Amino acid sequence: MRSSRRSRNCSLRRPLPAADPVAALAAELSEATGDPIELDRPSDPTHGDYATNAALQLAAARRRPPRELAEELAAAASALPAVERTEVAGPGFVNLWLTDAWLGDALAAIIERGRDFGAAEPEHPQRIQVEMVSANPTGPITVASARNGAYGDSVARLLEFAGHRLEREYYYNDAGTQMEKFKASVEARRREEEPPEDGYRGAYVEELAASPGDPVPRMLEQIEHTLDRFRVHFDSWSKQSELATHLDEFLPRLDTYEEDGALWARSSEYGDDDDRVLIRSAAQGGGPTYRAADVVYLADKLERGFDRAIYVLGADHHGTRNWYAAVARMLGYDPERVEVLIYQLVHLISGGEQRRMSKRRGDVVFLDDFIDEVGVDAARWYLVNRGPDQTIEIDVDLAAERSQKNPVYYVQYAHARIAGILRNAGAAEVSASPAAPLAPEERDLIKRLTEFPALAAEAAERRGPQAIPVYAIRVADDFHRFYTEHRVLDSEEQAFRLALVRGTQCVIARALDLVGVEAPERM
Repeated sequence: MRSSRRSRNCSLRRPLPAADPVAALAAELSEATGDPIELDRPSDPTHGDYATNAALQLAAARRRPPRELAEELAAAASALPAVERTEVAGPGFVNLWLTDAWLGDALAAIIERGRDFGAAEPEHPQRIQVEMVSANPTGPITVASARNGAYGDSVARLLEFAGHRLEREYYYNDAGTQMEKFKASVEARRREEEPPEDGYRGAYVEELAASPGDPVPRMLEQIEHTLDRFRVHFDSWSKQSELATHLDEFLPRLDTYEEDGALWARSSEYGDDDDRVLIRSAAQGGGPTYRAADVVYLADKLERGFDRAIYVLGADHHGTRNWYAAVARMLGYDPERVEVLIYQLVHLISGGEQRRMSKRRGDVVFLDDFIDEVGVDAARWYLVNRGPDQTIEIDVDLAAERSQKNPVYYVQYAHARIAGILRNAGAAEVSASPAAPLAPEERDLIKRLTEFPALAAEAAERRGPQAIPVYAIRVADDFHRFYTEHRVLDSEEQAFRLALVRGTQCVIARALDLVGVEAPERM
C-alpha cells in the first residue's frame, strides 16, 4: 500500500477499518481463534511487538495445558498477514512480531484520522454535565480551586473525545453565611475599619471597597474572566439564591422528620452516612442549610435531561458522595446517574519552601498570579499530572522554566520541532509505506502512537486525565530518540519519515489538548 498527499494537515487515507489498529488486530486474531484475545505491548522488545496471555486465562475452562493452547494460538496468529512470526514463551504466553507493512498501515490510519485518532463513536452516547470549580464568590479564584477546574475540564475533554455530549456548569453559592461575611468585610474596609475577626482580608478586599455597590457581581465577573483565561469555559451558570426559591417544591418528595425544632432528611436510610439537617431550628435562624440547596440543585440537573451529573469537589466534601446518592434515591432517580469526583490539595513550592495559602488571611495564591508566573500551559499541565487522590506539590521555579527539564516544555518542544521539519519539507512527498526495513526507533515510535486510543479510552473511563501527560512525555521521548538517530529531510526514507513525524505531531497535539495545553508551531 502506498499513500501520499501534498498537504501539511494530518491526513493521508484510511487503510484500516478501525480507529484503533491494535484493537483491530486483536479482533482479527479473536476471529481466527474463536476466543477473545487482548494484546499488550511487552516492556522488553525481545518479547515481541505485542503479546497475549489468553492461553493462560482459557486453560482452566478448557481443561487443557496452557502451553498447548498457546501453541495453537501462535499457529493461528502466524497465518495472519500482519504477523511476521510468533513465539510461545514461559507457561503459555504468545509473543508476536508484526510486519513493517502492518506498522505502515497503522501509521497511515493515524494520519488519516489526524487529531481525531483515538476518538470514539459509542453506540449510545450520553449527555453529561460536569459541574466544576463552583467556588464561593468571596474572592478571586485560588490555585486550589484551579485544580478543580483543570481536573474537571480535562475529564470533560476526555469524555467528549470518547463520543459523549458534554456541558460544563459553574454553581455559585451566592447566599449564606460566608457571603454575608464577605460583604461585611468589604463594608468594614469602606468605613476604614478592620474586617470581622472571621471575615476576609487582602488586597482584593481593599480594591472592592474602593468602589460603591454590591461587591458580589464584580467578584463574579472577575472569576469568569480568570477561568476563561485558564481555558475553562462554561456552558451554563447556576446560582444558589435562584434555586433556593424552589425548595418548597421538593421537600414533600423527601423522607423527612422533625427533631429539636429542625427538619431532617432521613438520608441514612438511603445509603448516606448520617441524617442531614435541611431546615435549621428557630434558635439557629430557621433557614435552609446548604444540604437543602443540594436537593434542589440535584433535581434541577437531572430534570434537565442529563444522563449523568458529575460533581467535581475538594477533599473536604468527601462525605457528599453518599449524600447525593441518597437524595437521588429519595427523589426517585437512579443514583447511578450521579457521580462525585474528589480531588486533594495543592501545595506550591518556591525556593524550597511551601507557600502559605488562606483566602481569609489574605496570603492566598490566586490563579491569575500563578498564571502570570508560570503561564497557562504549565499551570494546566501541573494541575492534572497527578491523580486526583494525590496531593500535588508544584515546584513553581521548575514550572516557570523554559527548558527541557520542564516536562510541559519538553513535550511542546517535540511538537514545535516536528512543525519545523514539516515547514522545511514544503510540498515533499509523504508516504506511510516504508521503503526500507524499519529501524527499531521507528518501530517503537509507531507502536507508542498506536497506544493512544486505548489509553485515552481508559483515561475517560477512570476519570484519570493524569495518564495523558505521562503518555505525552513517552511519545516525546520516543520521538527525540528517533530524531537523534535518524535524519528525516534529505534521507533515502524521507517520505516515510515525514509521515512518521506527521503522525507523531497529530497525537502529541491531541494529547496536549486533552489537558488544556496548547501545541505550539514554534518555540
